[in-house]
Amino acid sequence: WSEVNRCGQNGDFARALKSVNKILQISKEDVTALQCKVVCLIQNGNFKEALSVINTHTKVLTSDVIAFEKAYCEYRLNRIENALKTIQSASQQTDKLKELYGQVLYRLERYDDCLAAYRDLIRNSQDEYEEERKTNLSAVVAAQSTWEKVMPEDLGLREATYELCYNSACALIGQGKLNEAMKKLQKAEELCRQSLSEDSDVTEEDIEAELAIIHGQMAYIMQLQGRTEDALQLYNQIIKLKPTDVGLLAVIANNIITINKDQNVFDSKKKVKLTNAEGVEHKLSKKQLQAIEFNKALLAMYTNQADQCRKLSASLQSQSPEHLLPVLIQAAQLCREKQHAKAVGLLQDFADQHPANAAEIKLTMAQLKIAQGSVTKACMILRSIEELQHKPGMVSALVTMYSHEEDIDSAIEVFTQAIQWYQQFQASQTRGANPKSPVHLSLIREAANFKLKHGRKKEAISDLEELWKQNPKDVHTLAQLISAYSLVDPEKAKVLSKHLPSSDTMSLKVDVDALENSHGATYVRKKAGKLTGDNQQKEQGQGDVKKKKKKKKGKLPKNYDPKVTPDPERWLPMRERSYYRGRKKGKKKDQVGKGTQGSTTAGSSELDASKTASSPPTSPRPGSAAAVSATSNVIPPRHQKPAGAPATKKKQQQKKKKGAKGGW
Repeated sequence: WSEVNRCGQNGDFARALKSVNKILQISKEDVTALQCKVVCLIQNGNFKEALSVINTHTKVLTSDVIAFEKAYCEYRLNRIENALKTIQSASQQTDKLKELYGQVLYRLERYDDCLAAYRDLIRNSQDEYEEERKTNLSAVVAAQSTWEKVMPEDLGLREATYELCYNSACALIGQGKLNEAMKKLQKAEELCRQSLSEDSDVTEEDIEAELAIIHGQMAYIMQLQGRTEDALQLYNQIIKLKPTDVGLLAVIANNIITINKDQNVFDSKKKVKLTNAEGVEHKLSKKQLQAIEFNKALLAMYTNQADQCRKLSASLQSQSPEHLLPVLIQAAQLCREKQHAKAVGLLQDFADQHPANAAEIKLTMAQLKIAQGSVTKACMILRSIEELQHKPGMVSALVTMYSHEEDIDSAIEVFTQAIQWYQQFQASQTRGANPKSPVHLSLIREAANFKLKHGRKKEAISDLEELWKQNPKDVHTLAQLISAYSLVDPEKAKVLSKHLPSSDTMSLKVDVDALENSHGATYVRKKAGKLTGDNQQKEQGQGDVKKKKKKKKGKLPKNYDPKVTPDPERWLPMRERSYYRGRKKGKKKDQVGKGTQGSTTAGSSELDASKTASSPPTSPRPGSAAAVSATSNVIPPRHQKPAGAPATKKKQQQKKKKGAKGGW
């Protein structure tokens, strides 16, 4: 036992385990010895063996004695649900169990319960681990902000460490406050460098490895801000460091894949391997793992791996039946295979099964119908989305599409239904009163403009009259109403024109001098001046002499001699001139190369070396080459170059250069 005690104090748990085993050989059921053995195995990282010892001695090692050690082994072996049951079954909740309980709740993503557990721990404990508890508490708040979109409360934690600064930055990212989050991360980086540089044993590489997670979050903010090039550069720098945190590597690889999208797919395929590393599923949250799986399915679609894409999206749909993305990925894959009708059918089935998500699915269906050219069917699908029918954006889209199809009646019907909806909604909100909301009035005005544009003047007049009743001081509406009546009932237009304000009452705050001296006014004034000047010249009559344009002097040839009289026939073709004698013939008649290919001429016999007396034999004997060169200067026929050969070769090279494309 003294050996066990000494080794335990020195941290030599391997030797302590040997001494414990000697004790257990003497007394197999010694509770203290078994408990010491379990602790030694845990300290050496042998969690499976430690759990096996606990399970084989359940009679001796009851839950009261060894509950913490058992729960800790299950936690480290990623059996989180079992660890929770072990903690909850313990008769006495010690501080150690409460600490572990908080960690287990965090891994199970039960953030509300976890927050309450850590608050209780901080309130009821005072020791050297208080800073770690506060760090864990801030991590829970950051997770709530990021994954549950909960507005974090101010915990009043002093950000004295880089871990607290980092967690605060994550919470700000969850709220969308990216600039503030970046400042926090920069502060966290500074604090990290300061704290680690104080230790002489820590190298620069160790500091960079510790900063990797902070830099990864910085790159994520850059990506959200649209600075993808900077984000990609920082991501690649982190990967080059080869950090040991597989969770960090998986997240960075996933983010690079999202930047690449359908480009650089070979790089994305390499990065996917990092997301498949062992133990990744225990390091990331459920939403992170789900996002990675979605991106794998999309990458399979972009790389034309249709079967793999279907397999991944089907697996995702079975895990989350109500999630939209798996169905949308399947529909996108079908569209890539030109199976649009099947894609629309798939989306329709999902919309029928999950009415809560029907709006987004139907918008996608409408987009597919538009892509197929079925605009009317797309309009029918859009009008079936009841919760969006009255929205100004939907009304605008439907009116535009119906106008494109020249279905003016349907477009006006869309306006009418939206106006009626707002009228009923406003009446229900104001208990029978009939005030018009800004959106309602805007829709009435747009409907009136649309009807005027398409010749529905009487219908437009009723809308404009309603608008004018709501605001009799609106001069713009009154002017539109008068304009519309002038086309239908001029007398009524005259009556209404009396309501227009006089020019004396209208206070136009316009600086006339500044307006006249502006660039546009100057241009118009100059243009008008030019036009009036031209008119004045025309009105002066035919007696005025118009100014003739000066003709430019023609250019003379370089060899022009003013003393010599130019040839009077120089403008005639050469054949029509009096001194033309025709071409001289007969000089080049007997030249070699004249005529068709292979033909012979009279002069060809002179070039036949075999007919000359001094010509050597066509096949000289070996050793007679020197004699041949000494006795005769005649070049053998096969060594002769035909006339014009170099020029022809040069032309061919020029043609090759001219028509060449690309390199090797």
